[in-house]
Amino acid sequence: MVNAGDAPPILDFSAFYSGDAHAKQKLVDDVRNCCLHNGFFQITGHPVPSELQRRIMHWNKKFFNLSLEEKMKMDKGTSNSWNRGYELLKSQILEEGTLPELKEGYYIGDEIPKTHPYFINKKLNSGPNMWPSASVLPGVEDFKATAMAYYHQVVALAKDILKVLALTLDLEESWFDEFTTGAIATMRLLHYPTQPADSPEKLTRGIGAHTDFGTITLLLQDTVPGLQVYDYATKEWLDVAPTEGAFVVNLGNLMMRWSNDKYVSNLHRVINVSGRERYSIPVFFSGNPDFVVECLPNCRKEGEVPKYGPITAEQAVLGGYADSYGRAERFKKDAEGKGKEGQGVVAGVGVAAT
Repeated sequence: MVNAGDAPPILDFSAFYSGDAHAKQKLVDDVRNCCLHNGFFQITGHPVPSELQRRIMHWNKKFFNLSLEEKMKMDKGTSNSWNRGYELLKSQILEEGTLPELKEGYYIGDEIPKTHPYFINKKLNSGPNMWPSASVLPGVEDFKATAMAYYHQVVALAKDILKVLALTLDLEESWFDEFTTGAIATMRLLHYPTQPADSPEKLTRGIGAHTDFGTITLLLQDTVPGLQVYDYATKEWLDVAPTEGAFVVNLGNLMMRWSNDKYVSNLHRVINVSGRERYSIPVFFSGNPDFVVECLPNCRKEGEVPKYGPITAEQAVLGGYADSYGRAERFKKDAEGKGKEGQGVVAGVGVAAT
């Protein structure tokens, strides 16, 4: 049982595959408790090989060791509209009232060609990846192979987690299968520089306090701490210490909406005061972009009107993107207009984070 003040527990996900009905039911019960409490848990015993985790983290670090000039050749903001490529440091503000975030990212997804209906119809995050050239990143073919193998393994794991989530809601294990068919997921390689010693503590974040936009997120951390989850009962930020081989799993806003707020999409943030550089790799599982999300069975009483109307997965995620990137753009314009580096104009940043 998860109690107030408890960090997200580590669950042995091998029970899902074991054939032991008692162990599987315990896993389902434990996941349900986490979803009701703060929407976070960690899993070990999953099928993603530890060697593949190690290799993708190795390439994560090698990519961000490239010069800014080389990384900007893959700038996702100027070279494509489907959310693939490099994202510059301080491009987002997820927490209102803070400075632009001290992280840089590299976005990868399924290789969707320009002839695919998703690309033609400009579906959520759908298009070809932007890879470095061999002259920029020696061994890039291994980088591509490693990244795509890791991506597909984690997406498959996300689908298994959704089977467990279906069971936690007393639904058939296959209930989410239609939603996961033709699913979109986005993988981000992330790098957090150390926060400067003189940075304003209340304003500077690796990632500001936010909730995720999609269905579920699977996060691989390196050995450097920094992830924190908010506990509403104690009003404290709880550290999620890195555990070798584990994935941190959390529910996103779409799942909270789908469950009629029965399950929790919780606030979390990254503050890197370790004195070391931090690297992590989240995979955001959004599902089929055209799937219409309506209140799940068993998530409202008979005759009760759902809190939310129908919405497609794509509409829900795009709304979250627009908010966070809009805040960063407004911040930059305010800073330029006042001739400052940014500190002191935070109060002008837009609406609250989703």
